[in-house]
Amino acid sequence: MTGRRCGVAVGLAVVLWFAGSGRAAGAAGSSRSPASEPVALSRVAGPEGWPDLTEAFEGRDGGLQEALERSLAWFDDPRSGAAYPFPSPTVTHEQARAGVAAFRELLRSSGSAGEFRARVGREFDLYASVGSDGRGTVLFTGYYAPIFRASKTPTTAFRYPLYGRPPDLVSDEGKEEGLGRRVGGAIVPYPARAEIERDPAALGLTGREIAWLDSRLDAFLVEVQGSARLEMTDGGPPVHVGYAGSNGRPYTSIGRLLVADGKIEKERLTLPAIRAYFQDHPEDLDGYVRRNDRYIFFRTQVPGDWPVGSLGVAVTPMRTLATDKSIFPLGGVVLVQTSLATAEGGSRPFAQFLLDQDTGGAIRAPGRADLYLGIGEPAGEVAGRQAHRGRLFYFILKPERVADWIGRSEASGGGG
Repeated sequence: MTGRRCGVAVGLAVVLWFAGSGRAAGAAGSSRSPASEPVALSRVAGPEGWPDLTEAFEGRDGGLQEALERSLAWFDDPRSGAAYPFPSPTVTHEQARAGVAAFRELLRSSGSAGEFRARVGREFDLYASVGSDGRGTVLFTGYYAPIFRASKTPTTAFRYPLYGRPPDLVSDEGKEEGLGRRVGGAIVPYPARAEIERDPAALGLTGREIAWLDSRLDAFLVEVQGSARLEMTDGGPPVHVGYAGSNGRPYTSIGRLLVADGKIEKERLTLPAIRAYFQDHPEDLDGYVRRNDRYIFFRTQVPGDWPVGSLGVAVTPMRTLATDKSIFPLGGVVLVQTSLATAEGGSRPFAQFLLDQDTGGAIRAPGRADLYLGIGEPAGEVAGRQAHRGRLFYFILKPERVADWIGRSEASGGGG
């Protein structure tokens, strides 16, 4: 998903149309019911059916190594076991963890793309997303971590709050998505946005403000993005915020509403167009924002660990992918083949290895995935333009190779 302000008039067009609302962060995993989830992956016949891995191998860098290490750290957290076994194809937790370690070693020790391809073919099965059409077509959008100006205290200018998670918000164990509000011994639906904004004190939110922004629209865009770095007006250190839960209400896309109401033509739906509309019609902003019942709560995060994805580990620019975690396995290595937007408005081919480490409100079904593009204005310019179709592949360690790679890891002291 995308989001940005600070002078760059691009960003949220994709999110505001496709209906994201806050990137779920910090959940270690979720239990699965094989009978209830659609099959999203199809095995690729090899070797003739495999895509070319040359560009991805030659593009390996420190960012890929960092993302691999972060996935391994997540797998070493006992809470990650809740995400496995994955039902289709059947993947165990130890198989998934060993697969990341094996892939890392093959990248490190292969002398050429040809050698790497041969070794990967012996160790891994390859699965492709069935995509939106059953033929593997996946729409790749982009998201990033925006930067905003904010105040620690409300002023006449800075009067739009970001709230911390309320103590009475109830979630499933291991997750942060709100199920409701605890009132006495009962759990009742958490109020929708309009009620929250009308009387936050009645819900115990007064005093839970993390910071205040000077733009109603920007505060809403932080919710859509799910994270932000806040540059404080008092000159103090930046405050980094991330997703801490929602009120559990459905999301309504502002962009879709504006198009449906005839305010902006669908072909012209960009963040500049949205900002321009509300600049010309400020009296409409409250009404449109409040038609989205969903409300996002935040927590502060340690700068070195920010921004955090849904695995609870930091995401890596150009190496973290967000997908629908109800249908794709968490934490593993993927190959993305698509086009990547440029800040100038063009695009270039993109075929790289990434780690499936995040999710988002707009990322649903096999035909959607989101590339994490980085922090600040340059990443925001690209994210605002990123909407290209392509293919998505998952590398699954062959079951008969799991014991060998676990043995190698134990022999090396757990690091491999």
